[in-house]
Amino acid sequence: MANCADVLVLGGGPAALCIASELHQRGVAVQGIAPEPVDAPWPNTYGIWVDELKALNLDHLLEHRWSDTVSYFGDGGSAADDEPIAHGKDYGLFDRAALQNHWLQRAVGVVWHRDIADRVEPGSHHTLVTCTSGAVHKARLVIDASGAQSPHISRPDHGPVAGQAAYGVVGRFSTDPISQGRFVLMDYRSDHLSESQRLEPPTFLYAMDLGDGVFFVEETSLALAPGVPYEVLKQRLNRRLAHRGVQITEVLHEEFCLFPMNLPLPDRGQPVLAFGGAASMVHPASGYMVGALLRRAPALADALARALSEASLGSADLARRGWQALWPAELVLRHQLYQFGLGRLMGFNERLLRTHFATFFSLASEDWFGFLTNTLPLPQLMAVMLRLFALSPWELRRGLVLGAAKDQEPGFRR
Repeated sequence: MANCADVLVLGGGPAALCIASELHQRGVAVQGIAPEPVDAPWPNTYGIWVDELKALNLDHLLEHRWSDTVSYFGDGGSAADDEPIAHGKDYGLFDRAALQNHWLQRAVGVVWHRDIADRVEPGSHHTLVTCTSGAVHKARLVIDASGAQSPHISRPDHGPVAGQAAYGVVGRFSTDPISQGRFVLMDYRSDHLSESQRLEPPTFLYAMDLGDGVFFVEETSLALAPGVPYEVLKQRLNRRLAHRGVQITEVLHEEFCLFPMNLPLPDRGQPVLAFGGAASMVHPASGYMVGALLRRAPALADALARALSEASLGSADLARRGWQALWPAELVLRHQLYQFGLGRLMGFNERLLRTHFATFFSLASEDWFGFLTNTLPLPQLMAVMLRLFALSPWELRRGLVLGAAKDQEPGFRR
């Protein structure tokens, strides 16, 4: 059996590296268990609003940054629909290697065991983790940061979990798929779809100019249970591009994403703590999480370092302190509001979704930015939601209060 650690972190992705580095910076004896080397390249891209990183003095971790940030919420049937809505805020794409190295440099000295946690057994004072290799590790506290599918974190069953699915391509194209120097958050134009396809769950284009003739284009579904299949997203992306006379000439990288949007909060009385996707930290309204990791890890690490200084506290007590720090009452209430809103949006057809987002981005930028980043205090969040309701047309108000109309197309009743 390995030496006893203060904290054993499960996972090797952004969430695991983030919390391990913060704990290590506070003098906590941390070890980790990861299925792959923690310095192995990450496959997926991570975007963020630049103001989120500026507030943390971490905007140097960006590889790309755009000031021309727009969305399209028309149906594409008229010239007016081709006029974008400008967001007026800079958007960035992380340099994945720089972000990974940032956390690794802050965690120099942390031992990472390349293995898979098979069984987690909390005891009165320590927790034992048995790995598939047969190795057994012991720690006062285990933090599961291995993702939303972890079998070691219990949570209530509220029915099917909606997933945000996306298929994307980094590549070169016969002609520019979007304007040079531009970032497109959402392009909901659907003039490339047949009438029957418009009755299917809606998807949108997320795209960016990466420079030197390289673009990233991604077809995305907001949320659906079950998630939209990758093949459907790929077909829609190709059809969208072809409709605008664009062909992919070289594929440099394909991206496949599926992550839960309405995962219930974990049982916050369990003796194993979670962080990241395992702790339901994906934003239910936007699907983003890295900003939340960066903002919330320091306070959690502070609380755990204080708790670990009390030698009498066992695994269950330490986990309880951690859950209280990670999910205080206000954040729980905000999460519930976001999940309620997502549940309403999941019932909207394409036309109502376009109307909703056009109305949403007509709010003051500090309001929609705070909403999408989960940085608004609860009273302000409720005020923003009330303003959005007041600005919405009657049919949208009805959908927000009562849910999808009973006579909506069957494709949206999944």
